[in-house]
Formats: sequence, C-alpha cells, structure tokens
Amino acid sequence: MSDPASPSAEGPAAGRLLELAVADLALIERARIRFATGFNVLSGETGAGKSLLIDALGLALGARADPGLVRHGADAARVEALFERDPEPLISSREVSAAGRSIARLDDETVTAARMAAAVGPLVEIHGQHEQARLLDERWQRELLDAFGGHAAERAVVAAAVGAWRDNEAAIAALAVEPLELERRIALAEHEAAEIGAARLVRGELEELQSRLGASRHGEAIAAGGNAVARLLIGTADAAGADEPAGARDQVARAAREGAALARLDPRFGPLTERLRGLEAELDDAAREVQQLVETVDHDPAAIAGLEARLSALFALERRYGAPVDALIERASGAAAEAERLRGLGEAQLRRSAERARLLTAVAEACAALSARRSEAAARLGAAIEAAVAGLGMSGIGVEVGVGRRPAGPDEPAVELEGDAVAFDASGADTVVFRIAPNPGEPARPLARIASGGELSRLALAIEEVLAAADATPTLVFDEIDTGIGGRSAEAVGRSLWALGRRHQVLCVTHLPQIAAYADAQFEIRKGERAGRTITEVRRLEGEERAAEIAAMLAGPAGGEAVAASARELLARAEAWRARHAGAQV
Repeated sequence: MSDPASPSAEGPAAGRLLELAVADLALIERARIRFATGFNVLSGETGAGKSLLIDALGLALGARADPGLVRHGADAARVEALFERDPEPLISSREVSAAGRSIARLDDETVTAARMAAAVGPLVEIHGQHEQARLLDERWQRELLDAFGGHAAERAVVAAAVGAWRDNEAAIAALAVEPLELERRIALAEHEAAEIGAARLVRGELEELQSRLGASRHGEAIAAGGNAVARLLIGTADAAGADEPAGARDQVARAAREGAALARLDPRFGPLTERLRGLEAELDDAAREVQQLVETVDHDPAAIAGLEARLSALFALERRYGAPVDALIERASGAAAEAERLRGLGEAQLRRSAERARLLTAVAEACAALSARRSEAAARLGAAIEAAVAGLGMSGIGVEVGVGRRPAGPDEPAVELEGDAVAFDASGADTVVFRIAPNPGEPARPLARIASGGELSRLALAIEEVLAAADATPTLVFDEIDTGIGGRSAEAVGRSLWALGRRHQVLCVTHLPQIAAYADAQFEIRKGERAGRTITEVRRLEGEERAAEIAAMLAGPAGGEAVAASARELLARAEAWRARHAGAQV
C-alpha cells in the first residue's frame, strides 16, 4: 500500500496538504501530523485543541496573526505546512512572536502575509461557521450557481461589456461642459497660444540675452581691455619703428628663427624649435579671437535698450504663466491643441452618446446569454442539491435555485431584457436565490429565512459535494460541520465526506462517531500534562486504538464492552460500505 502522504499517491490534484507542524501555539507545545490523501478526521474531547490546529493551518495560509496565540513562556509560535508539489514539497511557514511580529516564508524566501495568501490560499478552503453563514448571502449563491454551471466565459464577456460601457460613461462625464464655460475655456486657450506664439521664443534665448546684456553694460571697458590684450599678443602695425616693444607673437617668432639656426648646428634644438612655432600659431589664433569678441560687444545705447526690452518681455511671460521660457514653448503647443480639442468637444459628445446605445445593447446581449445559461443550470443545481441533501438524511426537503432580475430604479442605469428595464453590474443582470421547502406541500422560501443550524451545515456539505467536480481546490477543511446534526443524520454525513474525499483531500473536526467511522485516517487530539503544564498531543489512531476512540465518542471513556462492540460494529459497517462504493467513485 502506498504512503497516503506521498506525492505520487493516487487521489486529489497536486497541491494537497502533506504535513502540518506546530510549535508553541497556545496549548500545543509540539505537534506534527502527516495527513492521508482522502478523508481525515480530527477527534477528541472538547477543549483539547482540535480547532486550534485549523487556526494553525490558517496561519500557514496567510491569515492574520494573533500574538495572543503564542504559548505562555515561549518567545514565538511556529507553524509549517508542506504541500504536494513536484519535484519537492512547497513549504509555507509562519512565525508569530509574543511581541506581535509576524514572519512569513515560502520555501526559504521571506514574503508578506498577502503574498503567502495568494500563493497557498487557493490550495485550501476552510468551511466553518462563518463560511456556512456566507451561504445565506444571495451574492454568494449566485457565485455557486456560476461555478456549478461553468459560466466563467459568459461572466468574462459580461464584465468586458460592462467595463466598456463604464469607460464610455466616464468619458461622457468628462466631456460634459456648460456652453458658456466651454466658450471661456476655448478663448483662454487660444489667447495663451497666440500670446506665447507671438513672442517667437527660442530655446536658451534668456540665458544668451542676459550674457550679452551684461557684456554690453561694460562695453567700453571690454573694448579697451581686449585691444590691450591683442596689442600685447601681436603688437601694433608700426611696432618695429616705435618705442613700444613688439608683441608676444613676434617675440616667439624671432625665437623660433634663432632656434632653427641652432638646430642646423645641433639637432637637439629641433624639437624646441617646433614647440616655439606652435606657440607662435597659438598666440596668433588667440589674438584673432580676442579681436572677434571685442567686435561683438554691443555698446551702442540703442542696441542695449533693445536687449533690455526683449529681456523684460521674456520675464513678463515667465511671471504670467509661472513657467520658464523653455517650458512656455511646449505650453503654447499644448494650449493650441487644447483649443482644438475643446472646439471638437460637441462632436465628441455626439459620438460618445451614440456609442452609449451600442454599448448598452452589447451589455444586454451578454447579460441575456448569461441569464439563459444560469436558468438552465439552476434547474440542474436545485435537483442535484435536493438529491444530495436527501442522502444526508433530509429526505422530503425541496430545493429550488431561483433566477430573477431586479427592476432598475428611476436614476439607475438599465438594460432591457424581455421587455423589462433591469439593473445590471459586472456579474450580469440576474439575482439568484436558494429556496428550500422543509416539508412536502409547503412553499419554498429563501434559505436565509428558514434554514436551521443543522440544515445549513448539511446544505453546505451537499452543495460542496455537488460542486466537487467543478472545484479545483485540493484540500477542503470542515471545522465542526456536525453542529446541529443528530446521530440519525451523522452516518449519511460521514459517507458524503468520504465520497468528497475521492476528489479532494478532506479534513474534518467532529464529535460524532458516525462521521469519524468513515474516515480514511483518524487523529486523536488529547489534552495532557507535562512538567506541570497543560499540553495538547496529536497522534494517528490505528486498529484497536481507533475502536477505543470511537467507543469514547459514543459513550465516554467508561462505556464498557457493549459500547466497544458497538464501536467495532460501526467501523466494520463503514469499512464494508466504503469497499462497496470505492469502485463507483472517480
């Protein structure tokens, strides 16, 4: 027989829970459980910590961490869950410190709790009292119907059509401008584009003007100084016959000629002569550049006034629009484009309004197609749940899945379906209500108004059984699904959970021996004492140990041989039933 926790074992899809290890969580000092492939039961006395193991699993799935769960005296609680994956298991671990800090890890990588929930949350679905209460929500009932009917494609078409309609409505709202306001905004954009465009702005112009104006204000000093520099470099035209010495260029040229004469006598002077000739050329070039700079200096009062006027105009534009000159160039283009857009606003409104009708038609068609699929699936789902509920000991109860529509309010968007104006959203235009008739001949009424706790528990199980084929969740957890269920119905519930375990791995916390007897594996949660401290221990039961636990569940620890015989008979009956039905399960 193969190990039920082995990844290669036959059974649910990859991703089931292989092992759960818990340390220092409330009463649990140390616990490690290797779960079976099919139907697993957690049993034990009240308060021993059965539901605590479900809380521990929730931590490994990314649930909110409560530091109050850390065992007294410990620094932190630790939970590690191993999930089936090839070629090696996925490890999801969580550490919660007594100070409130939480650390989540996937394999060896530290992650956020949200990322952990996204990665491993889809592998496990936990059904507790809250999940049963969710069954009363009609929106959730609609989700169940769509899951049963396989309406994902139709739902996607509806969502896309409604999304396109909403985008168009948002565009229409953005285009809605009062005529006077529209006229004002067009005039403002045109004025802005015209004023900035008339200035004929050039990139970098402001900096160039400031530089030129600064130089112009010192024009005479710059001209005198520049001429002095040029004179020192190249001398004057009559320097040879005047008292003023020759310029630096002429002096270097003379030195180069002397060097050339020496080089003819001693070659070592050749490189020096070349350097002197290069200096002569550099000095000549520098002198010409100085003269050109002097010639560009504006020291004419009229020219300076023109520069100042241009600079003042640029500064005025910057102040008016609150942006530098270079940015104003793009602003002018943007203003011109905005004016053009505003002028075409009326035409755009007409186009969008015409598009509204087409998009609403597309929404109506998509909703109608989804509605037809839902109506067809609703009849099948109602019949399937009714049959499953009957198998759980609730024969005579009628189950209906009603598909209806809500009329749209006066100010609410609507589509026309079969002559009625009905409300819609991204999930379609239908309302879905699960109804039950507890007794033959009585009218069916909404589930939320009539179901008792026990009925609700069995309805949740029946629905899960019906939806098992469509549900891809590898592991299903039922925390005390036996709430409100008596012994007469319990055996049917156990059989249903076993059947569900052929498609999924099932974990169930229960107090009822009739349910536990049908488990593929049973774990006892026992409260004990060690070194003066209360502890919770977990162990898998086999053979006579399991019979003893079933007997204790039937009549307590002192039930006697008659109770023990009843426990063995219950286990034998369950084993025989499983053997007969094993071949019929897929």
